Amino acid sequence: MGDYLEQLKIILKEVEQELIQKDDVKEKAQQSMRKIGSLSKQTILFIHQKKFQEAKKLLADAKEIVSKLYDLANIFPDIVYGGMFSASLQEYAEANIFFELIQNSRFVTPKELNLSPADYLLGLVDVIGEFRRLTLDVLREGAVEKSEEYLKLMDEIYVELMALDEVCMLVPGLRRKCDIARIIVESTRGDVTQEVRRRVLENYLKTFEQVLSKKRVL
Repeated sequence: MGDYLEQLKIILKEVEQELIQKDDVKEKAQQSMRKIGSLSKQTILFIHQKKFQEAKKLLADAKEIVSKLYDLANIFPDIVYGGMFSASLQEYAEANIFFELIQNSRFVTPKELNLSPADYLLGLVDVIGEFRRLTLDVLREGAVEKSEEYLKLMDEIYVELMALDEVCMLVPGLRRKCDIARIIVESTRGDVTQEVRRRVLENYLKTFEQVLSKKRVL
């Protein structure tokens, strides 16, 4: 019995060490995931502020962290792959897609970002919200044509996503995000339409005043 007890102690010691190691790895992995989310959010903020070089640098930093987590996943897949990592990758996707659209007028692909189709799509749909913010910004600046351009892009992203009806059923959370995106698009459409009508009325009144002024002179 003494031999059995000694074997049990050795086994339990190894189990303890493995669990402690995994817990340490898990904590560091979660810190990295939170960092990806933070860098992605900062990137989007810099894009809105037109600080594109800073945004590009943050995306590069986030890419490096993502790559390291993928390497870690080869050893501890049960630690890395999960809801938290997926959420971070969605934010990473959103920031990259938004950056490429603003800077290069193109859609970066899931393959370029080394992302799963699901994380890419869930990040893509969130881009619609960022374009609403841009639309409102340019409306305040009086750039109605630009706001219509952004609205068109928002609408196209939404329509194309909704065309993937079967995919919406396969990717958890995508349908809900698309429903929110629809509300955002329609709300933005109302804002742009209201501003267009205001501009038309304003121009009409200016023209009317000019005609009256000419008649008074005559």
